[in-house]
Amino acid sequence: MNIIKSSLIGLITFILIIVELTIGFGTLAIVNIPRAIIPIKAFKISLAKFSNFIGDLTVYGIKLIMLLMHGNTIQIISDDRNFDRTKWYMAMSNHQSWADIFVLLVSANYRIPLLKFFMKKELWWIPYVFLANKTLNMPFVNRHSKRAIEKDPSLIKKDYDNTIKSCKRFLRCPSTIFSYAEGTRFTKEKHKDQGSPYKNLLIPKVGGMATALSAIQNIDTLIDYSVVYQSNKRDGWSFLTGEMKNVKILVKKYDIPEKLKGKNYSNDKQYREDFKEWIETIWIQKDIDIEKLKF
Repeated sequence: MNIIKSSLIGLITFILIIVELTIGFGTLAIVNIPRAIIPIKAFKISLAKFSNFIGDLTVYGIKLIMLLMHGNTIQIISDDRNFDRTKWYMAMSNHQSWADIFVLLVSANYRIPLLKFFMKKELWWIPYVFLANKTLNMPFVNRHSKRAIEKDPSLIKKDYDNTIKSCKRFLRCPSTIFSYAEGTRFTKEKHKDQGSPYKNLLIPKVGGMATALSAIQNIDTLIDYSVVYQSNKRDGWSFLTGEMKNVKILVKKYDIPEKLKGKNYSNDKQYREDFKEWIETIWIQKDIDIEKLKF
């Protein structure tokens, strides 16, 4: 009987989320059609603000669905609730499941400007991911292997220029530039293969965040999310059925050091080292925090 109930909850949750995303992104697609034919800057700024408004409403709908199907089971622990939705932020989080996206979007909804995720270019074929890129300016990023970069070093500059170009669109209206600093979802196998010095985290990759900071110099604050689930399950179906519904999210704010602003990540070696050292310092504390947050 419990299996039937769980399956029914999962199926209804899936249908409701698909319907909500279809309505939200369908609306975004329609209202953004004029962007391709009207090159006026003021119009694009207004359209970006309206698109963020629709994005926030869509996320709020997801929040209501999760409350209806799973209950109020997300515990947000914040040492500072003083956020300003008229400012730009940078945000990062540990990454354990694709469900993290919904959990983080809901947790940030109407607290900070809409989260804008760096997305792997390999996912462009997924309709909602593609529409997010086109209507909300969520940038695609390439994840080249060390071997590919060694074979063609120009890939670094090409990726840097593409990221800068995408990030400059965020200047049209307040946004939160978000990155999963680990670059991939945490698993015991990946943790072992990396030889990660952290107990609960993979080694952070900072290129995307540092490049975004180069493009958007009016970002003064980094928001760090630490996500801990009660369940050991990490698959999508477990999220839909509510088996992953109990989750703690620790929110911390960090002032971005002045020496890390206004730099060029692609050609400033010292900046790369300074940014990496700063994130790794946060990562050490984050690892300790996650251990304390465990159920």
